[in-house]
Amino acid sequence: MNYADRLDLAILECGNPCLVGLDPHLSLLPEPFSAAADPKTPRAERALLVEQFLIEVIDLCAGRVPAVKPQSAFFERLGADGALAWERVVAEARRAGLLVIGDVKRGDIASTARAYAQAYLEDAGDSICDAITVNPYLGSDSVEPLLEVCKRTGAGLYILVRTSNPGSAIFQEHGEPPLVDIVAREVERWGESLRGECGFSSIGAVVGATHPAELARLRQIMAHAPFLIPGYGAQGAGVADTLGGFLPEGRGALVNSSRGILYAWKRPEYAGRSWKDASCAALEHMQLEFSKALAH
Repeated sequence: MNYADRLDLAILECGNPCLVGLDPHLSLLPEPFSAAADPKTPRAERALLVEQFLIEVIDLCAGRVPAVKPQSAFFERLGADGALAWERVVAEARRAGLLVIGDVKRGDIASTARAYAQAYLEDAGDSICDAITVNPYLGSDSVEPLLEVCKRTGAGLYILVRTSNPGSAIFQEHGEPPLVDIVAREVERWGESLRGECGFSSIGAVVGATHPAELARLRQIMAHAPFLIPGYGAQGAGVADTLGGFLPEGRGALVNSSRGILYAWKRPEYAGRSWKDASCAALEHMQLEFSKALAH
């Protein structure tokens, strides 16, 4: 079963499109894990605390959401110990039955792109990702080696198309037609040979909810691409801003929340709760919001 079919099935089984980003900001970790933010703490111990925190997050996500998205940079900052924590977190998420989208945003010349694809999607053993995020701005020859690995392994990609960060327009909206439209058309074309029985492709797109009008317009260009939609929650977008990325019956997209779930204990509405109770409550709130919005 290719990634598109696995994803569609997981969303249907969970009954929601919620994606929990595993972004271990060291300065935001709750008290039991806060020593990870102290540079005097040995690096191996810091990485272990990150791993323990995220494994507890995975435990509360299992069976509730279709997928999680670990962000590699927060592991890489802890060097080799962080890399080992990454592998254990990815393996634990897979054991918990969650799809794993490695947020690695790799993009390089063909030979290097092939190595990245093999590292995350083919040769990683128990720590293999179901899909990864990819930067396409070196051109098609930087993406094609990743497509080849997806064809061999049934893995997926999420191509950066219209990202949620404030400065993204300087390049992505440049030109006529804008560069974002050119990338979107390529994403749809790259995915043609990787469509699953569900009708979606294993080649998806990252399109931010912070640009709701563009989200709806780009959905028209990329009719078969599963969307990964950042920007909801901590970045300021609400449920209504994401809806243009969905196809009928609420299919075809995952909506990411990272800080809004992992660090809900810092939000006023969850004051006094344990970090885990706050995270559970925030996740339940997100699920309910999307269940209501997508039912109409």
